Order: sequence, then C-alpha cells, then structure tokens
Amino acid sequence: MTTSTEASLDNSADAGPEHRPDNTALWDGDTGTLRDPSRRALVQLLRGPFLSAERHGHLWAALLNDEPEIRSRLADAYLELVVDVESQLAFARNVRVPDTDAPKVMRSHPLTFMDTAMLLHLRQQLLHSDGRERVIVGKDEVSDQLQVYRGATDSDPAGFAKRINSSWQKMVTYGILATTSTEDRFEVSPVLRLIFGADEIAAVQAEYRRLAARGMSEDAAEAGEDTETSEDTETRADTELSAEESKA
Repeated sequence: MTTSTEASLDNSADAGPEHRPDNTALWDGDTGTLRDPSRRALVQLLRGPFLSAERHGHLWAALLNDEPEIRSRLADAYLELVVDVESQLAFARNVRVPDTDAPKVMRSHPLTFMDTAMLLHLRQQLLHSDGRERVIVGKDEVSDQLQVYRGATDSDPAGFAKRINSSWQKMVTYGILATTSTEDRFEVSPVLRLIFGADEIAAVQAEYRRLAARGMSEDAAEAGEDTETSEDTETRADTELSAEESKA
C-alpha cells in the first residue's frame, strides 16, 4: 500500500520539468509552467491595451485554453483579467480592493473635460452599432459633434480646435482609435465597451454634467486649457506599445 507521503513525493516528481505538458521549459533554468503561446498572451495583456481574437488569433486561443492559469498570474500582480467571449476581447486592469492600498500596476491618466466628451461620444457610436461591424470615424465629424460644448461666448475657435486635437491624439496614443487603410479614418476600438462599465459611465457623466453646468467651456477658453475631471481612465499601454497596436 502506498502511503500519503509516498503519493505526495510521486506527485511532486510528476510536476518536474521533464513531466510538464508539451515541455514548457523554453531555456535552461526556466521554471515557468505556461506554454509559449500562453506566456505571449500574458505579455500582451500586460503590454496592452487589449488582446483580441481579430488581431491576436493564436494568443486569443491560448488565453481561452489557459485562462485560469493566466488569471492567477495576473492576480499575483494585483491585476484583474476581463474577458468578453462574445466580443472576443480581453484586457487586464488594476484590482480594486476595498480598504486596501493595493499597488497600481497599470498606469492611469486623468481625463480632461474634452477627453471625457470625446470618449462618451465614441462609446455612443459603438453602442449604436450592432456589435459585429467596425465603427469608423474621422476627426472632422467628431469635432463637429463636440462643437455643442463650445461656450456661447467662446470667441477662440482656434483654442477649442486645439483642445479637440489634443484629445484626439490621446485616443490614438492609448489605442482607443486605430488607423485604417483609409487616410484620416480611424476605427473605434471595441474595448471601449468594456473599459467603462455602468458605474464608471455614471460617475463620468455626473462629473461631466457638473462641469457643463458651471460653464466649463467658457472658463477653459479664458484659461486656455481644459479642467481635469476626478475620474481616471486606466490605460493598458505605454505610448510606444499603443502606437504599435494602432498600426496592427
């Protein structure tokens, strides 16, 4: 009869590198247990801004195959994995632990009033689509839609256009807008559906209404800059990686 100690030793031996599935060791001394595609999926989630079946087909399959293990690796770094199987999108974000000062791994960027207005408009365009078609926009048409937030007494159209352009460039940098094969046309990333949940949208809209009610546009025109909202958007990439994503 085999004792529990013997069984434990046998199991430990089975867990050694030579018994790993598909020989997951990639270099001498490698102690990782994930297969190569799953490691690459994990890296993509950490780099951001997202992982999608459309852009990263083999990594998406690896994520689904090893989702529990990848989720565990991210949790060890205070990150939460968000997966939308229907949209075939996934990303990682900082965990929110009540009464705990959890470290922030993903960088956050404060939203200006114009950033907020543009994000809400782009998200609305996504919601108007059926979810299966790409949403393509141009800066001029988005700018036209945002003119409503220019104060009636705003006599600086150039300054307003400058703020719109600044927000537009942020959307490109953070991977919210991706270039297409058509010049001056950009695809709205479907991940925007997931980044802002109902609670986040409600909070942003409340801040948005507060700023609009006090005539923020007129104040900003006089000050020459936007006022930052209290809400932060978590972004999943640094500038270089986001730009690389938008070209993919």
